[in-house]
Amino acid sequence: MRRLHPDPAGDLSDGDLADAYRLPPGRSLRVDFVTSLDGAIAVGGRSAGLGSPGDKRVFRTLRALADGVLVGAGTATAEGYRPVDADPAVAALRSSLGRPAGAPVVVVSRRASLAPDGRLAVPSTVLVTCAAAPAERRAALAAAGVDVLVCGDDDVDLPLALDELAGRGLEQLVCEGGPALLAAALEAGVVDELDLTLSPALVGGEARLVGPALSDVVRPRLLQVLEEDGVLFTRYAVGAARA
Repeated sequence: MRRLHPDPAGDLSDGDLADAYRLPPGRSLRVDFVTSLDGAIAVGGRSAGLGSPGDKRVFRTLRALADGVLVGAGTATAEGYRPVDADPAVAALRSSLGRPAGAPVVVVSRRASLAPDGRLAVPSTVLVTCAAAPAERRAALAAAGVDVLVCGDDDVDLPLALDELAGRGLEQLVCEGGPALLAAALEAGVVDELDLTLSPALVGGEARLVGPALSDVVRPRLLQVLEEDGVLFTRYAVGAARA
């Protein structure tokens, strides 16, 4: 893997890659996605069809640097999510960076749609939901050991949720989808960075990076471009980048 912008450089080690994506201290929400050139986020319903060895390296690096992994319930189910430390490569990289081997997976679901007997029903998982979610589901998940965090009445209040998570030491989060959660986070103005992998593929279909139209255009600012085997790995500052 090599850096094209800024300061071109080649053969980035794992340490170099961590330095390239490291954030300054403080709160942040970065979003990590892989898309085709025409904006598709999946092939056959899963993102793996767009992945590459370089994309896996970046994915693991972002998980290694994060205090927690934020994901929508639909994506967690479709992609077969497990606790972070279930991936030995991520656990080893986190340990090499002086961090605990594991990090919480934070599942966002308005309906508390997380299986109480699923692989994420463990004490390290946080479920962010709202008061409108069925009380019996929340109780079942809490009984399974999941940390259930209620933020908002009829829908999940993302700014409040991020405040609550930061108060628990989860300041720097990486969001791994899906598009509905990304759109909600953009509308709420809580996205600080977009880390977008561009796969050299054309897919078509309706599954796109941002599904519903946003109320205002967001114009991120390019920070960095890496490349490997024709795949581009970009970093954009988002913040309050409205038109």
